[in-house]
Amino acid sequence: MAERGLTEQKAAPEASEAALLPVQVLRKRGDFLAAARAGRAPCPAFLLQARKRRDGEADGMRVGFTCSKKVGNAVARNRAKRRLREIARLVLPGLGRDGWDYVLIGRAELTATRDFTDMQEDLRRALAKVHAARP
Repeated sequence: MAERGLTEQKAAPEASEAALLPVQVLRKRGDFLAAARAGRAPCPAFLLQARKRRDGEADGMRVGFTCSKKVGNAVARNRAKRRLREIARLVLPGLGRDGWDYVLIGRAELTATRDFTDMQEDLRRALAKVHAARP
């Protein structure tokens, strides 16, 4: 229990920064399909899909999360999505861009077991890759 309290205290400064940036969650199937047709950056524990939206389509940065049944049962899929949501909450405010949609797709076994700091670094590299490909 004491260890968990220390983890929460270390994450507090970044959490306040994350709260300032408006990040909307993708919910419509069409938005996920549009992101699937755009750029992608594979990572060991997940796949990042990213697309720059057209003008007037939506405001702000949007992010979606998905895990197929290959990831496991409902408990495993929800755990994987929680981990993806947390790395997005910590990394996207600093490196994500306004007017972009991001979709993080969980991978079987790896999303739930990969070291959390490694996953954050993977997302940083993946964002740099998709943004370098498209100005």
